[in-house]
Amino acid sequence: MAPQRLVILGVAESDAHAVANRLIAMHLSQAGFEVVNLGTCTPLADFAAALRRHPTAEAVLIGSLNGHAYADLRDLPALRAEGELRCPVVVGGNLAVGVDRSADARRRLLELGVDRVLTDAAELVPLLDSLRPKVAV
Repeated sequence: MAPQRLVILGVAESDAHAVANRLIAMHLSQAGFEVVNLGTCTPLADFAAALRRHPTAEAVLIGSLNGHAYADLRDLPALRAEGELRCPVVVGGNLAVGVDRSADARRRLLELGVDRVLTDAAELVPLLDSLRPKVAV
């Protein structure tokens, strides 16, 4: 029996929006993932600590609806330089205040070190499948 796939999920530090987080956790659980859900208002350091406790996690998934994802993830380069958050970091939701700024916010998050940016939760499981290391048969 294959080990269960595991992801770490949470909402960015300045963001208290819980509904999407819960829906995504349910969706991932139904898709066969074990979800370590850190909930809302989660500092980036808490994601790193969770990854240390669960080193087999395939990805760290961070939601943001208030548009302040960039500010909440400003410590990502330093954590990566320290060897933390070595798995893919995926950010989704509303990435900027105002619709017209989303492309700029996406570019800035990728430059910050985020591996993938999603705007549609339906893309999450296919993305995780594509990030999964290929197993030799």
